[in-house]
Amino acid sequence: MNILSVASEVYPLVKTGGLADVVGALPAALVPHGVRTRTLVPGYPPVLKKLKKKKAVGGFDNLFGHPATVLSAEVNGVDLLVLDQPALYARDGGPYIDSTGRDYPDNFRRFAALSLAAAEIAGNGIISNWKPDIVHVHDWQTALTPVYMRFGPAPDLPTVMTIHNIAFQGQFGASVFPELALPPDAFSTQFVEYYGDVGFLKGGLQTASAITTVSPSYAQEILTPEFGMGLDGLLASRVADLTGIVNGIDGDAWDPQTDPHIPAHYGPGTLKRRAGNRRALEERFGLEKGPGPIFCVISRLTWQKGMDLVAEAADDIVALGGKLVVLGSGDPALESALMAAASRHRGHIGMVTGYDEPLSHLMQAGADAILIPSRFEPCGLTQLYGLRYGCVPVVARTGGLTDTIIDANEAALSAKCATGFHFLPVTTDGLRLAIRRVLRAYNEPKLWARLQNQGMKSDVSWAKSAERYVSLYSALLAKG
Repeated sequence: MNILSVASEVYPLVKTGGLADVVGALPAALVPHGVRTRTLVPGYPPVLKKLKKKKAVGGFDNLFGHPATVLSAEVNGVDLLVLDQPALYARDGGPYIDSTGRDYPDNFRRFAALSLAAAEIAGNGIISNWKPDIVHVHDWQTALTPVYMRFGPAPDLPTVMTIHNIAFQGQFGASVFPELALPPDAFSTQFVEYYGDVGFLKGGLQTASAITTVSPSYAQEILTPEFGMGLDGLLASRVADLTGIVNGIDGDAWDPQTDPHIPAHYGPGTLKRRAGNRRALEERFGLEKGPGPIFCVISRLTWQKGMDLVAEAADDIVALGGKLVVLGSGDPALESALMAAASRHRGHIGMVTGYDEPLSHLMQAGADAILIPSRFEPCGLTQLYGLRYGCVPVVARTGGLTDTIIDANEAALSAKCATGFHFLPVTTDGLRLAIRRVLRAYNEPKLWARLQNQGMKSDVSWAKSAERYVSLYSALLAKG
């Protein structure tokens, strides 16, 4: 079975969030099932720089007004197709925003081009001697792919549309529609028209053969007005085609027994070795040495992620005898609030702005608990890394966080299956109560070690989820 995966980012080439991790890790998990994936991504400068060996395998004389070449390469075992189109992707900023933090004004064109290229590869033999059996697209940036396929080269080829976060929909003014190379019929409620605008994600949800999202709970939540972000009605009409499949993680990249980014390696039976990572973490963030749990946050600093709750609870963490380390960037007001907390509590709270992959590994390996107070969370990966590293997750009871963490309530503790802490409501008081629960458990060393060990024994790999994707792919092909 040949799959064309289409995404706007892929680890280890370009990453702004969990989407890249998923797109980079899933193909390897599908290989044992006889599934070969080729992943099409834009040729951003950082991507092209990392292609040591590349070969042109196709191209376009005129793709949205500019020539483009499709390059084939392999990086870290990921079989890549890269759309090299300098006019659209050779930018100094990130994948979506410029160096001043603003969206590129032509993002609609940049990702329509990616989607159209994918449709042409799927249906018109752009790459000689290779065509996919199924096209799997991820989030709004690639959601026009099944729309282009419906109106063009591959109307009958099965497609899967995965929602990683329905809050990001790719909605643009109707004025962009004439530039999308779609027939007039496509600007209707059956395709891309969305409250008078053009909706990229909406078009993909209308036309894909199957829809998945990244956890079973989130698949239910997005059917409601609270979490569906305006698309709940459309999704309800397609509920028979909607599946929630929880994400996994790359167990080779995230393994505390071999991780090159941490000074002290350890496993479920050697937790005491984590102390070496704690010391390195204290030094990195300028924390005073001493007792008490270290809480960590590795996140985009946004309202969705509940970072205002962390800022409001920071004083309580210190007052209760804990410490806090934060890695992230985002809303300037939230950055300032957390920096102010670090200034008030030097030696007890530390913060690094931006994103640092090696540091994120050290934080998981050296901190005692990771705070994930998201107001909504399709799946989340940091809690899975926390489980793997014995960094006990403290999570809001929502979406994939609910599906992947077993709350340390009396029943779960008695059954010795608890792996972390849930809290609800998702408020500052809810988080404060959860922190107090953590402190009580932390002060019982045997109980805390059991929570860590249970988490580390959890299966957070892609194995089971890959099987579910294979079943979905097979069912689509069986329909003919």
